[in-house]
Amino acid sequence: MMDRPNKKIGLILVITGATFWGVGGTVSQKLFQQYAIDVNWLVIVRLLIAGILLLVVQALRKDFSQVFSVWKNKKTAIKLIIFGLLGMLAVQYTYMASINHGNAAVATLLQYLAPVMIIIYLLVRKQTVLTRQDVLTISLSLVGCFFLLTNGSLSQLSVPIPAIIWGLLSGLALAFYTLYAVPLLKQYDSLVVVGWAMIIGGLALSLIQSPWQMDYTNLTVEIYLYLAFVVIFGTMIAFWFYIESLQSLSPKETSLLGSLEPLSAVLTTVIWLNEPFGYLQWVGTACILGMTVLLAFNTKSSTEKKSGKNGKSPRVE
Repeated sequence: MMDRPNKKIGLILVITGATFWGVGGTVSQKLFQQYAIDVNWLVIVRLLIAGILLLVVQALRKDFSQVFSVWKNKKTAIKLIIFGLLGMLAVQYTYMASINHGNAAVATLLQYLAPVMIIIYLLVRKQTVLTRQDVLTISLSLVGCFFLLTNGSLSQLSVPIPAIIWGLLSGLALAFYTLYAVPLLKQYDSLVVVGWAMIIGGLALSLIQSPWQMDYTNLTVEIYLYLAFVVIFGTMIAFWFYIESLQSLSPKETSLLGSLEPLSAVLTTVIWLNEPFGYLQWVGTACILGMTVLLAFNTKSSTEKKSGKNGKSPRVE
């Protein structure tokens, strides 16, 4: 049985990490919509800097040898490159694009539909059987999406269509990201896998748009502070703290407390950025959060069976 002080530290870490993830999305929205920061540029900078910092943490605090040993096996290296491009880069770009076209609250909640997409995928592949809990989970997600995106109106959407499309693509990308990471996480630490995946994704996007294609003279101190929060607190520290919390908490506890991410994104978007949010959109939010809690308590769920080390995927927003 773990000692109580360690568990308290774990709780602080996972709560802080999940909150930073959610707030990081809201700060990104402010950069896009109030300071006209380019989405491609922010994704590149975020991935490259956060990826390097995670590998530095791995080298200083854990196993330095793993940082480069992941490249010694050709098959593993190819898998890591695929994960970096179709997993990490896809998740990051679609999530940020959804925020850019809509808001952080809706983007984060739509991305949280990934577990339902995984359940449906496993059912289609006949790798699992449909349970009552799966039916309830899928029903909550559908009802939640309806209210979140329409606010109860059958005639019009409350969220721009591009934001919905990018948000759903983000959920699909996260579903792939979660499933594909499993064999890599069985061989290497999460910090190594995610750190390199971020660098791979950032370098790939740099081939399309150079990170130097930015008028840095127009960046104010305030913008730099927001950028630093998104990269360091909203990405690097959020992921690091979340992974570290698994040392003293169960996967169920981290999954449950991880639902603070969309909650913090919704609250900061509505309160700080004054985004309009209808009554029925709050009902939709509650449904999606309820779905997350339900999955967290279902220790024998399909998604947990397919997750990585300690029953968790290398979650990062």
